[in-house]
Amino acid sequence: MNLFDKFTAGLPLPAFLAKYGTDGDRAKWARAAEQILLTDAQKQLLGKFTRRTNVLVLAGAWCGDCAGQCPIFERFAEAAPVIVTHYLDRDEHADVQAALKINGGNRVPVAVFFSEDGHEVARYGERTLAKYRQLVSQQIGETCGTGLVKAGDPVQQQIAQDWLDEFERVQWILRLSPRLRKIHGD
Repeated sequence: MNLFDKFTAGLPLPAFLAKYGTDGDRAKWARAAEQILLTDAQKQLLGKFTRRTNVLVLAGAWCGDCAGQCPIFERFAEAAPVIVTHYLDRDEHADVQAALKINGGNRVPVAVFFSEDGHEVARYGERTLAKYRQLVSQQIGETCGTGLVKAGDPVQQQIAQDWLDEFERVQWILRLSPRLRKIHGD
């Protein structure tokens, strides 16, 4: 399956939430988004991104992990307009979910990164290392988090940094790509 074909079927976050979310879901995502603040250093790093990065995000409007993490991507795109995110609903796009299983299971959110011309660069998801460390330390087996995000929560700040590290890694893969350097003359 060519996942980049699905990128064009994806929706920007507001349209995704309008189509798939309930009023309660949208409120949960909005509360989470209000709490996500990037540091000046993170904004400066994102400001250095020059290659368009298409990001397909498989998500569920109902999912607490998605509500807690996906607004981070939107903050990245605000600071780096070369990042373009499109969202697909996990349940409506079962073929994509099947292609993006993690450890044999249906997980969200999962991000697939593409170059400007549709080549897959990387996949990352469903929870970051910081979140898994928190879950292990708490010894809980929650199947889907609440999506509650607290201002100044050090775990949430590290989750944002974990995602930023992956976005940065993808940007440098794209920036150093001989194929793209030839196209852009740099």
